[in-house]
Amino acid sequence: MDTPEFPNRFANKVDMDADASKRTGDYPLLRPTDAATLIVIDRSGDEPAVLMGKRHVAHAFMPDLYVFPGGRRDPHDGRVPVANHLEETVTAKLMQKMASPASPVRAQALATAAIRETYEEVGLLIAAEGRTINRGVWKDFADRGLAPMQSKLRYIARAITPPRQKRRFDTRFFACFRDEIGYARPEASNELVDLRWVRFSEMEEVSMPRITLAVIEDLRQAMLRDADLPFGGPVPFYQSRYGRRSREIL
Repeated sequence: MDTPEFPNRFANKVDMDADASKRTGDYPLLRPTDAATLIVIDRSGDEPAVLMGKRHVAHAFMPDLYVFPGGRRDPHDGRVPVANHLEETVTAKLMQKMASPASPVRAQALATAAIRETYEEVGLLIAAEGRTINRGVWKDFADRGLAPMQSKLRYIARAITPPRQKRRFDTRFFACFRDEIGYARPEASNELVDLRWVRFSEMEEVSMPRITLAVIEDLRQAMLRDADLPFGGPVPFYQSRYGRRSREIL
């Protein structure tokens, strides 16, 4: 359903309007690339905090801003053996308004992409006992007798980069709790530096994309409704429609 007003106080500040393209040039109309990101939540303190890292200043996309670990879906992500799959309600949500070809395999591949990128960028293994392929980034999982663990991932938001941008992504935001995972401490990488746990009350003090700020606020509100962040909950979907920003609930 469409929401004519923005209950999220940051949502109406998201650069989703057509004028956003003028700041980066009039690029060809690109089809968005599937991407996924993972929000790891630490709920051990008085206030929840999320793991973020700063993108290197030399990066072409969102340089010098704090973001969650994530990146584009790899063609092989859908063929990686996993320890367990997403909850059925999460898979169903991911398939809503998914561009063709829509399938459960593609939905699960997005979760695998989020897990892979999180390990590559911050060194966290979202994993459980199991068998997976013994090559590439997955060799580090296989050597430990582990495989990607999808079952703890909640789907909490989606955002499509506005048209006429140099790069466009159809990004699905997943979330899980730090105490639900294990295996290694977060470490900086060539992609993300200065890793930090950002509390909800600190998010306006950290330099981050406006869409990221809006998603954190969505997450904060969701946890106020239910601190355990149930699977299959409402998913805010940000995109640009007819030159105007849109926030829809899936």
